[in-house]
Amino acid sequence: MGTLLMSKKSKATINYSKLVVSIFIFLIGLMMIVPFLFMISAALKPNALVFSEPLKFLPETIYWDNFKEIFHHKYFFKWYGNSVYIVVLTMITRFIVVTMAAYAFARLRFPFKEGIFFLFISTMMIPPDTTVIARYMLYKYLLIYNTEWSLILPATFDVFFIFLLRQFFMGLPNEISESAVVDGCSQFRIYYRIILPLAVPALVTMLLFTFIWTWNDFVNPFIFISNINKQMVTVGLEYFQQEAGTDYALQMAGACIIVIVPIILFTLSQKYFVQGIASTGVKG
Repeated sequence: MGTLLMSKKSKATINYSKLVVSIFIFLIGLMMIVPFLFMISAALKPNALVFSEPLKFLPETIYWDNFKEIFHHKYFFKWYGNSVYIVVLTMITRFIVVTMAAYAFARLRFPFKEGIFFLFISTMMIPPDTTVIARYMLYKYLLIYNTEWSLILPATFDVFFIFLLRQFFMGLPNEISESAVVDGCSQFRIYYRIILPLAVPALVTMLLFTFIWTWNDFVNPFIFISNINKQMVTVGLEYFQQEAGTDYALQMAGACIIVIVPIILFTLSQKYFVQGIASTGVKG
């Protein structure tokens, strides 16, 4: 009888702890989503009501003129197209280069492999801001300054994702590759016919992060692209902010349009994203 009572008390304590943790996580999530709700609310209000009624998330009358003005802006869709173009090319080039490099470090044998990999990992400790001047001079010398390639080429080789995919590839059974070699498969055929199909969750994770980071990038296009016609939508919104002055409602409407694509993409790929995060680092 006493054991039964102790068991019930321990279960009640565990349930109470879970409730406290759940409430805490809910409050943290609420704090994260409030700015997003404020952005949507401000986009649907006249500018005069943005700060006079900041806590009134749903206005009495929805004001669509902010979005109409955004759609009629002469550069907005040009910036949007530039962002899509740069993001897609970055994802393609990074996929090819990073997956091949990760496969080589995980599965192939070559001289100084561990030393080279350690050297690559060491570059992650260098803050990107310290290399801005050097990159600016290099892009000028290579004649890619003020072109989309000043954003695409540096993002092609990413050490973080090489490490991520290397861990995933190392977690796959070696017997798969050994059986394929016995059957006469080359290393390249093993890479694209066997390894890549097994690594879909990790690949989706890499592509999703690449999309979000490139789509939201502000510093690099702001520094390395000077032509307003070639700008990405993030920097374009800054130019738009300068034009609009203190019209915060108009700026929030532009921000709402910008975040639509990442939200849709994350919603569609959420299943693979969670699998990729959970399955990387299985084997060290």
